[in-house]
Amino acid sequence: MSEELLREETTMADLEEHFDDANPWNVVQSYMENKTILPVKVEGIVNGGAIAMVEGLRGFIPASKLSLSYIEDLETYLLKDIEVRVIDVDQAENRLVLSAREILKEKEKKAMEEKIAGLKIGTVLSGKVETLQNYGAFVKLENGLSGLVHVSQISQKRVKTPKDVLKEGEEVKVKIIGIKDGKISLSMKALEETKEEPTEKVVIPKSENIGTSLGDLFKNLNL
Repeated sequence: MSEELLREETTMADLEEHFDDANPWNVVQSYMENKTILPVKVEGIVNGGAIAMVEGLRGFIPASKLSLSYIEDLETYLLKDIEVRVIDVDQAENRLVLSAREILKEKEKKAMEEKIAGLKIGTVLSGKVETLQNYGAFVKLENGLSGLVHVSQISQKRVKTPKDVLKEGEEVKVKIIGIKDGKISLSMKALEETKEEPTEKVVIPKSENIGTSLGDLFKNLNL
């Protein structure tokens, strides 16, 4: 093969590669593979979701992928700037699906980890009882984090089940007694005043008043 022909084939291959790279479908495919975070603007609201443009392609964001919680009115997202990832690409079906949910979950997790890192064992916080289980009560703390008050940590008195002494929505004071693997252990019992049992005062007689003779031992007995 001549050098000129080889050069021509190389040039054609480079051009084909260039055109492949320029194909928007290939670009969004690479975005999906690399989990690229894309800033987009919501340009339309349709049944079941929203529309945003990526590389000139019409991308669909399902309502369930717009937020971490249920969205009452999708129209509130119109013209809103958000961050998304590509989660599905199908050029043959002209389908491009985007999602903001995964990014929001990652940000929420990071924020939670930062909050937990700032906690100290022994700190006393206010909270609200979220749910009650047989093994304890989950409490939503004032800083937005949640922790568990084990049934054994509810009171100094014996508690059979949390429902016997607590109600969902009840405001409580808790003390942080443990932090492990992102889980927070709380105690209400630790905040209760320790009641000391009254001790009986024992008077020890002086040695000279202690009788040692048999007469002293039996003098009060009626035989």
